[in-house]
Amino acid sequence: MRPVCILFALAVVVAAAAAGPAITVAAAEGKAFVHPGILHSAAEIEFIRAKTGAGEEPWKSAREQFCADAVAQLSWTPRPRAEVVRGANNSPDLGGTDLLKDGSAAHAHALQWCLTGRKAHAEKAIEILNAYAATLRSVGGHDARLLVGMSGLQFLNAAELVRHTHDGWRPEDLRRFEELLRSVLYPVIKDFYPTANGNWDAAMIQTLLAMGVFLDDRAMFDRAAGYFMKGGGNGAIGNYLNTFGECQESGRDQAHTQMGLGYLGCACEIAWKQGVDLYGALGGRLALGFEYTARYNLGQDVPYEPYRSVEGRYAYPAISDKARGRFSPIYERVYHHYHDRMGMPMPWTEQVIRKMRPEGFSTVHASWGTLLCAGLPAGARGSDGGR
Repeated sequence: MRPVCILFALAVVVAAAAAGPAITVAAAEGKAFVHPGILHSAAEIEFIRAKTGAGEEPWKSAREQFCADAVAQLSWTPRPRAEVVRGANNSPDLGGTDLLKDGSAAHAHALQWCLTGRKAHAEKAIEILNAYAATLRSVGGHDARLLVGMSGLQFLNAAELVRHTHDGWRPEDLRRFEELLRSVLYPVIKDFYPTANGNWDAAMIQTLLAMGVFLDDRAMFDRAAGYFMKGGGNGAIGNYLNTFGECQESGRDQAHTQMGLGYLGCACEIAWKQGVDLYGALGGRLALGFEYTARYNLGQDVPYEPYRSVEGRYAYPAISDKARGRFSPIYERVYHHYHDRMGMPMPWTEQVIRKMRPEGFSTVHASWGTLLCAGLPAGARGSDGGR
């Protein structure tokens, strides 16, 4: 069967599986946010604790890998700056890489606290969060929006977990962190970047959703969810992915394509935990994007249509083999949703997972997918029994 026929057949299956009743943004208005409820729910944390405690695979190996990462060590020391600047192509890099690493470290230690109960990890996460809240005053440069979109989710995952599982974060420090979000980070990303390659918008969508959850700010959350669905930029779901799963950046390179997919996957998971189904948008379009990209990066042929981005800023005449076969840690989370929760076939994504396990660490992604997503109970909506 030709690649286009296979992908069309998959599209029919995906659309059928995603055709159930969706919970829309409007339907969620007025409902209280679920906490913790960004990428990790209380029930999921308990499931992972049980599996790692019993020494079961693949969680045992995934946890060993996680614990070995430098960002998960208690010796980690944050390096905040008052003014962070990231230029085009990360040049200059004045605190930008440190922001990414420190966000990942805060997330790692918050997870360590939740999974082990060791108070020192909660204190390390709080140390990192407080250091940035007390120091950071601006994020600037050409890549500022992308940087905040990539790093913000990590800080917010850490803050959400610590706030709702530990009583050691002082109220005055928590308020200072909230002020950092509203006064320093939110203004950078609130209007997205419609004409940039779509991974930029996708990064900002995920962080803006997370920010809305953490701050219990429904308007902020809805702004991001609405842009995902109907935004005018390259990162909106209907602009980033065509009807058979080709991505706006498939002709650019495979690393950036996986960045955009990974960020949209995180956005969908955050929304799902709050009762909003972005995964089902456009008949489950995101699933097609993952399957298309997985298939191509596994060495298979896929159809390609020349893609012209929003306002014609980028035009990619052919699919790119740059970084082909180099997989990013983005697949477990989305596979869990479409395959485990929804019962949809995701054969190419499944092959990538088998090839990669355990999914490792990247400063630009919400990492450790095998540890955090593999085998989670499906649940009716999210993993807290349909809340």
